[in-house]
Amino acid sequence: QARLVESGGGLVQPGGSLRLACAASGFTLGEYAIGWFRQAPGKEREGISCINSNYGSTYYADSVTGRFTISRDNAKNTVYLQMNSLKPEDTAVYYCAAHAAMCITPTVYWGQGTQVTVSS
Repeated sequence: QARLVESGGGLVQPGGSLRLACAASGFTLGEYAIGWFRQAPGKEREGISCINSNYGSTYYADSVTGRFTISRDNAKNTVYLQMNSLKPEDTAVYYCAAHAAMCITPTVYWGQGTQVTVSS
């Protein structure tokens, strides 16, 4: 059974860093594009980053460009999201999802989410 599990969330002060991990089981993560999404209370879910399966091209929302970095380790079946210079507005539940092939294709698998709270 295909499954994605996020980890690495937590409470961090403004300006701090966290690294989220998205671990896949039941399918070969390297064959899929993986996206990171987040949903803050009272707001719609937004896509913030994605990494394609071929060549590993990456995409970022304007709100996180220059602060977040997505990467993948296909040998470990895991995708990471390094988040630096965190701001209170980054507080949200963060989800990873597998796209069928490329970042522009529909998602097929979702994780359960991990909470990130940025607060002093």
